[in-house]
Amino acid sequence: MAKKKRHEEIDWTDEDEEIIWVSKSEIKRDAEQLKKLGDSLVNLTSANLAKIPLDDNLKEAIELAQRLRLEARRRQIQYIGKLLRNIDPEPIQEALDKVENRHQQQLALLQKLEVTRDQLIEQGDSALNTLLEEYPTLDRQHLRNLIRGANKEKELNKPPKNYREIFQYLKSTILE
Repeated sequence: MAKKKRHEEIDWTDEDEEIIWVSKSEIKRDAEQLKKLGDSLVNLTSANLAKIPLDDNLKEAIELAQRLRLEARRRQIQYIGKLLRNIDPEPIQEALDKVENRHQQQLALLQKLEVTRDQLIEQGDSALNTLLEEYPTLDRQHLRNLIRGANKEKELNKPPKNYREIFQYLKSTILE
């Protein structure tokens, strides 16, 4: 028996229906990216997690994954990635970037404060005057006493109590 072939004509002139071919590899890459996003969400603290817009199912899945360990955690993260495929991950990614960037900014500020503290101890009044121009709310006398004490501790090989106090004072005053 011979098979009859049908020849159907397809109208390719319709521009509204555009066919987008997605390769299997691209689908896998997207799924892996969403799984990494889910892993990042699982590693957040509960305070930072509250800042991210999540639906109830996703939030419950993340909280469960935070309690799990080893293989169970890995499977739960895969499940979170699957849940993320069904929603728009852009707002979640943007909120996560903001949370992580805030953390990076805070680390950079703390490192800057450490450098400032070292400059105050090494350069003395010249560095203090420069710092007071930038932050006029700082107490000059208190800082001078702490700098003097830090230099004495350094000379006498004592524990760096004043050295730490300078950092704490700068941190508390400048961050507020």
